[in-house]
Amino acid sequence: MSNLYQTPRIIIREFLPEEQQTFLDLFKDDEVTQYLPQVSPERYEEMFSELLENYQKGNLSRWAIFDTTNNNFIGMCVARVFVHNTNQIEIGYVLSKEYWGKGIATEVCKGLTQYCFTNTDINEVVAITDLNNSGSQNVLQKVGFERLDNIIRDDEEIAYFVTKRPLV
Repeated sequence: MSNLYQTPRIIIREFLPEEQQTFLDLFKDDEVTQYLPQVSPERYEEMFSELLENYQKGNLSRWAIFDTTNNNFIGMCVARVFVHNTNQIEIGYVLSKEYWGKGIATEVCKGLTQYCFTNTDINEVVAITDLNNSGSQNVLQKVGFERLDNIIRDDEEIAYFVTKRPLV
């Protein structure tokens, strides 16, 4: 099983097939999903099958985030080609509530961004958030993303952030 990224507090790694219920349970909390697009329970099951397939293909995917101190499940994160611009990779994360406000999202965003620049030749990593999700917006700005003009997705206006590959 390959670890994507690790700090003293968190490890980002592939989900194991037997962790499907752990993945699904994350999306049962309405507060956790309040800023996410509405999807059906069946779609979350499909997502889990897709992420396992992506590991086989070596693609960008969704990964698990665990607490290194007690091995508790923290949440999931994603890196994927951005639908609005295929020259960009979009990152995102969903954390369970007990891990909010602890700086975990900041570590996850740093790790994902670093992973994207190290493992692809793409020069821009982007993130989008609900306009009201100030927590995630603050995290993105803290790790060096710049807020650009809002974009429209599915007839909805969303906040749009970008960071560029560091010049060596």
